[in-house]
Amino acid sequence: MSHTNHLTMPDFIMTLPASTSIKTLKIASRESALALWQSHYIKAQLESLYPELDVEVVGMTTKGDQILDVPLAKIGGKGLFVKELETSMLAGSTDIAVHSMKDVPMEFPENLELAVICKRENPFDAFVSNDYQNIDELPKGAVVGTSSLRRHSQLASLRPDLNIVPLRGNVNTRLAKLDAGEFDAIILAASGLERLEFHDRIKSVLNETESLPAVGQGALGIECRSDDLEIKALLSPLKHLESELCVKTERAMNHRLHGGCQVPIAGYATLKGDILTLQGLVASVDGTTILKSSLSGPSDKPETLGVAVADELLQQGAGPLLAALSENND
Repeated sequence: MSHTNHLTMPDFIMTLPASTSIKTLKIASRESALALWQSHYIKAQLESLYPELDVEVVGMTTKGDQILDVPLAKIGGKGLFVKELETSMLAGSTDIAVHSMKDVPMEFPENLELAVICKRENPFDAFVSNDYQNIDELPKGAVVGTSSLRRHSQLASLRPDLNIVPLRGNVNTRLAKLDAGEFDAIILAASGLERLEFHDRIKSVLNETESLPAVGQGALGIECRSDDLEIKALLSPLKHLESELCVKTERAMNHRLHGGCQVPIAGYATLKGDILTLQGLVASVDGTTILKSSLSGPSDKPETLGVAVADELLQQGAGPLLAALSENND
């Protein structure tokens, strides 16, 4: 199976606008296998849209990739994975960066913005194990690895008898640790495994009642310079409206909660007709407290819905819960 055939490629070819001065486009990318896959996927989409455009992927190592022995929450969160990429765009040495939307901080540096949210793939978490088919099969005390406080808290709520331990590193590194016998199971984003052709490693997919996804999980976003109108015009055919509405809703909730990766926040929006529905969750890391909210609203007001769900969670006591977690990570 090729790496694109389960994803949506544009089915039309466009010529570069006569007025454009752009002949080459440079994509800033982390050097992990998944980040490179994502960048090359967007490169292929752009080259299929604009055959005369020369697209280059520029690999770089970020601080988040270098520091693997400390939990992300302790060293500044997921923004560490994008800082070097953003610096290169601001300096003009690259033009765009492709991100997993679940890793994109709420605030952008001055002069940079999110230009496009592409079609979302599988938003859910995957259960990966060499010995067990699902969470229910895990024996008491089984060692489960995850890098995410969101997954940790929901898993601890489902199965307080499990030994849930931090697991950092890229997808290949995490799978290697599982294969070396360090874990009985690990939890990863299903979309990342599918993009890297690891479909066979997924034993089961956790539904939203077992593990509500991270905000933006499964969707790719493209960041560029705010004043680069030509590049924004080139990127616009890659926009996917439904995915954009859902991810905007989730991110508005996260923003209202002042959420980062230091705290267990989950959010998942769906669109039916012109009605958006958002499920939100805030938890304590040990899973003993799980706050949930689910509301629906019109699709032309995604941010309003996101804020309403956040406010309902705050009314349930999310504020003190999140504040306590932030203090623990300072």
